[in-house]
Amino acid sequence: MALFAPRSIYEPLIQHSIDLCRLYRRAATAAREPGLRSVLNENAQTLMLVVADLQAQQRTTGEPSRQRGTWRGTLRAQWAAGMPNNASRTDNDWIHALSRHEVRLLHQFERATIATAPADVALVLRRQLPRLHGIHLDMHGLGGTARY
Repeated sequence: MALFAPRSIYEPLIQHSIDLCRLYRRAATAAREPGLRSVLNENAQTLMLVVADLQAQQRTTGEPSRQRGTWRGTLRAQWAAGMPNNASRTDNDWIHALSRHEVRLLHQFERATIATAPADVALVLRRQLPRLHGIHLDMHGLGGTARY
């Protein structure tokens, strides 16, 4: 049975997940600590699984699935890649930035699940929450050791 939801539910979740995944990949390439690189790459892979699941759900509605992030996310990624002081960014700086964006995405999923989604779509979104909570716990653990 296909689960139907307004396009407005899936699109922002897909877009912001893509943005955050892109940021995780950028941070993983910049991280100095090999263990941190591994965690950041795993979180990026988890986000891509979330994106793939949401895209599949969006396709069941008969609409094309979103393939790109937001224009702000694209600009943020280009800006981060071109920053001359990018090399001086510490692992803690990346952790702090990723934590902020990750919390926003988690709240966006929770709001969509509780407030706007029909019951069947909310069920689909709730299945993604453990993945996002896992990322949240990773970042919270890393952030606890980072000095801001």
